[in-house]
Amino acid sequence: MSAFAPAFQGLDEETVEQVLGWVQTVLEYAGTIAFAISGAVVAGRKHMDVVGVVALGVIVAIGGGTIRDLLLQQPVSWIESPAFVVVGALAALVTIPLTKTGTVAKLRQYNLVQTFDAAGMAIFVVTGTTVALAADASPFAAALVGVIAGVGGGIIRDVLAMQIPSVLADGQFYASAALAGSLLYILLLELPISPLVTVWIPVIAIFTIRMLAMRYGWGVPKFKVSADEAGET
Repeated sequence: MSAFAPAFQGLDEETVEQVLGWVQTVLEYAGTIAFAISGAVVAGRKHMDVVGVVALGVIVAIGGGTIRDLLLQQPVSWIESPAFVVVGALAALVTIPLTKTGTVAKLRQYNLVQTFDAAGMAIFVVTGTTVALAADASPFAAALVGVIAGVGGGIIRDVLAMQIPSVLADGQFYASAALAGSLLYILLLELPISPLVTVWIPVIAIFTIRMLAMRYGWGVPKFKVSADEAGET
């Protein structure tokens, strides 16, 4: 058993799902749809066919959770319950006509897709961390698994689209926000506070950091090296 087990006792995956309730379900599906739309848009920019659009949309929607389950050596969640695959595929398909009518552009203009993305990512990070802890991962490993669950799908999408993963290159707080929220969640588990507070504080923290980063351009410094500095000719 992990040294973290005493603090985690009584707050397993089932408990967290009960705490989050229907709000969790709504945010997870909203995040899944947002992720699928982002994948479909990238596929469109790369002039992929309909299969490529659906593939990238679904990969973003379930990629992080799939990596999480594989790392923890447990059954992949969507194989037993493929609802998120179906939702991701449908959202990706619907993105095609919505893009042609300008609806997706309007959604992005008002940051609705980005907002749902941030909410879904925050939920996926916390639930991913919870699943890892329930699988007896160490606290730090669980935090990393939580981050992967939140951002892994986007990384796979960008790799398949042959571009630098945006989570590593756009300079905004994204993976760093996920890591901060995951670590905060683990710290809160050590405190004698209600599970409701324990779960929702990191979710709100991740969401808030992400929204502020988008609003004000906050982020981590970029590392730029010129050809001369790299010794290239």
